[in-house]
Amino acid sequence: MTERGLENVSTNDSPIYTLFDAETVEELTREHILRLAVGVLGAVHIKNFSSPDDCTDIMKGLEACPLGAYDEALIYPRIAKLGPAAYDFYASGGLDERYWVESERAVAARSTLLRGGDPLEFAVGRIRSAWGDDLVPARSGGRDMFAGMIREIASGAKLHFDEIVREFPGALDETVASFLTFNWYLSMPEEGGETLVWRHPWRPVDEPYRDGYGYSEEVVRDDPFVDVRPSAGDAVIFDSRNYHAVRQVRGNGRRVTLSFFLGVTGRGPLAIWS
Repeated sequence: MTERGLENVSTNDSPIYTLFDAETVEELTREHILRLAVGVLGAVHIKNFSSPDDCTDIMKGLEACPLGAYDEALIYPRIAKLGPAAYDFYASGGLDERYWVESERAVAARSTLLRGGDPLEFAVGRIRSAWGDDLVPARSGGRDMFAGMIREIASGAKLHFDEIVREFPGALDETVASFLTFNWYLSMPEEGGETLVWRHPWRPVDEPYRDGYGYSEEVVRDDPFVDVRPSAGDAVIFDSRNYHAVRQVRGNGRRVTLSFFLGVTGRGPLAIWS
């Protein structure tokens, strides 16, 4: 028998119900990314993705960089951010012109935050080395999309999933085969701020549980999950098609991340966007 009383009915010794752990590693590899993409790893927690000094430098730079927020009529409690999300500007099968204006502004603001350089380049370089191929911007309407949003989540984020080809059909020029979320933690509070990921992608029968932009946690009540609480300088990657949530910050400190999506393409490179 396996967790939650489910019998392992596989014809071999593979633990088919339990392949959803969070794995903590010192170095990200291509195998980790592939296991996430095919659904046999719940999350990979990369220790010391960057140095504490890198995080301190970026956080100091953010002091002079005002953050905007998602539209609070749609996403509440407030989630502060630097940079646009496709969620903000999708209309009629594509991204409207405001998305591209906000992209330019965000790249300019972020471009000197890490010792005079762009922290996105550091993150992309680390993942490119692990993947063994290039990381390229996803494209929409023939234009490179923005990637590398910096977000501060203080009051938590409710249960939700992210799957751009389902939620915003036509936004990407090239359909990607898998969708992963990358979070590099620039600051973490003394308590709270953990990420939970459930082994449960969206299904049509879930819609009665919708709660604003997200869903009631009742929808994942009986599902396996992983609970990850990294430190500043760590990074976490998980399959964003699975329901996930962020817990409220408790105690002193801020929960600030540099985040983007990773799309596994049929050509080899990973596509990135926010």
